[in-house]
Amino acid sequence: MRDALPGLNAHTLCRGAPGDEMPFWAMAWGPPVASVYSRTAKVHETLGDHRAAAEQYALAATARPADTYARIVALDLVAGAEMHLKRGSIEQACATWHRAIDHMGGVRSVRTRRAVSRMRGDLARFRARGLRCVADLDERGHDFLSGV
Repeated sequence: MRDALPGLNAHTLCRGAPGDEMPFWAMAWGPPVASVYSRTAKVHETLGDHRAAAEQYALAATARPADTYARIVALDLVAGAEMHLKRGSIEQACATWHRAIDHMGGVRSVRTRRAVSRMRGDLARFRARGLRCVADLDERGHDFLSGV
């Protein structure tokens, strides 16, 4: 019988026998459990379940050592923030984007710069509302892109 939840078998296999040799598909981007969370998030995102996708991206971010995988942690958080925004939760999206930018310190990556540029574009429609979280995040994004 197939699982109702995407990735459930993969989560079970990764956690089931610590120390066993990990299957190739689980070794792509660092810790296997983090990779499974991230891929499960992508499945939920594709299915339109933005709440579940945001949860899985958050789990992926916390399952990786931030000092070793700062860029990937930041990008998982960015993806989670985008899911919060798609759900209409601007405050939660802003908080998650702030956490993502926290992890971008010292990271020089085209993908992180693109993510911050995209974030600023996504915030544009909220600027006129005068939301403090949007103004603070937009300023922080501007500073990041300016190298401040």
